[in-house]
Amino acid sequence: MLDTAPLQDAYRELLDAAATVAGSDPGPVPPPGEWDADQILAHTVLINNATIAAVSSAATGTVTTYDNRLAQDAWTIDHVITLTGRGAELRDRVRHQADALCALAMSCSEAELNTPVPTLLLSKDQVLVDEFLPLRDLVTGLAEAELPGHTRQLLALSASD
Repeated sequence: MLDTAPLQDAYRELLDAAATVAGSDPGPVPPPGEWDADQILAHTVLINNATIAAVSSAATGTVTTYDNRLAQDAWTIDHVITLTGRGAELRDRVRHQADALCALAMSCSEAELNTPVPTLLLSKDQVLVDEFLPLRDLVTGLAEAELPGHTRQLLALSASD
């Protein structure tokens, strides 16, 4: 069984940072080429969707892949914002996805968590990972790198107020 406490903590810190940014008046403007708070949260929604799909697939023995390119596409990010709403609506979506992902990950067996998943991870058009990763590493990577990185982005926005 996977200990999801670090993942739950990382989501809580991300959502706290997003709430801090939301409380800024006026809302912070990101530096050129960077995302605003809603875009960061929409990107997180897309990453969560991909991770939930990978965990669900591994848990049912279905072939899966993990590719984060769609979560970086500007049109797709804006579409998520349009469909979900801004601010509080995006935070609620992330919160509910976090609950779902943690519940799914906790229910996985060791064999499911060790399932090798073909993974492609990019950041700012640079390939970070292009190899098979155990499903476990995809989930723990959210807690160790992805979510803390976006938490820092959000906090930087509130500091630039």
